[in-house]
Amino acid sequence: MADTSALENFTLAVDPASPPLGLEGAVVAIGNFDGVHRGHVAVIKRAEALAARLCRPCAVLTFEPHPSDFFGGANTIFRLTPLAAKAKALERLGIDGMIVFTFDAALAGLPAEEFVAEILVRRLKVRAAVAGYDFHFGAKRSGSPAFLKEAGARHGFEVAIVDCISAEAADGIGAASSTATRAALEAGDVEQAKKLLGRPFSIMGEVIHGQKLGRTLGFPTANLLPDPSCRLRHGIYAVQVAIGDKILDGVASYGRRPTFDNGPALLEPYIFDFSGDLYGETIEVRFIGWIRGEVKFASVDALTAQIKLDAARAREILATAT
Repeated sequence: MADTSALENFTLAVDPASPPLGLEGAVVAIGNFDGVHRGHVAVIKRAEALAARLCRPCAVLTFEPHPSDFFGGANTIFRLTPLAAKAKALERLGIDGMIVFTFDAALAGLPAEEFVAEILVRRLKVRAAVAGYDFHFGAKRSGSPAFLKEAGARHGFEVAIVDCISAEAADGIGAASSTATRAALEAGDVEQAKKLLGRPFSIMGEVIHGQKLGRTLGFPTANLLPDPSCRLRHGIYAVQVAIGDKILDGVASYGRRPTFDNGPALLEPYIFDFSGDLYGETIEVRFIGWIRGEVKFASVDALTAQIKLDAARAREILATAT
């Protein structure tokens, strides 16, 4: 059953049987778009330009769960942008919506030609489709960019293919990819991840009640439970925290608190110069700089002394962040 909701001027549609309201005859950028990195943005911007020329709405067509999780089991892949985070990142780009199809056995087994005929033509009635140079679709990834262009010509919709997007050679970043971004984050290199994404890596979530250990140390934190697939390196980071329309500086621990319980991984940002009750609120923690790895301290006093140093270092990093 299709689920369609509007987030201000952004439409999120799940498994629509017909074009979602406001996205009729859309130009769609197709792909997984996990991370919505610079390469993805180039594809989406190309779709936006085409939509403007054709006077049509622009949307992203994507899939949940990630195909790697469907074939390999839950949490096989480190999700850079779970569904809600992906929708937020796309909404910020100013496009009209996101269309999500459930990646299940039926969709995985759909031949490329049937994917075009059933999804793009019959159910969505797309005016045009845009994809990256490495996009493959259909059963056994049989549908290539060249096949999509040929199928579009037969079915009467335009197709544009976007070449690989690399950084300037002087930056030494290389091609923007979700794989490279995951590797950077697993190493704690959030600055490299920012270069690849074109924005800081972030984790969104609802503030939950924890053990209130930070409060007893004089550093109350707003605890978030990240997506279980998250494989960000455990450690201490300089962060910015988005609360509504406010962006506040802070320092965050991501890890298992080995000094206390070595429990499930939590994200625990301490927000500078902030007081208030955030329980139940959805916030976004943006990772700006790496400070140190997670370690077990011999005493609470030693941990508290280190937190003060971490907070000071975070302020230094954030003061020069761009």
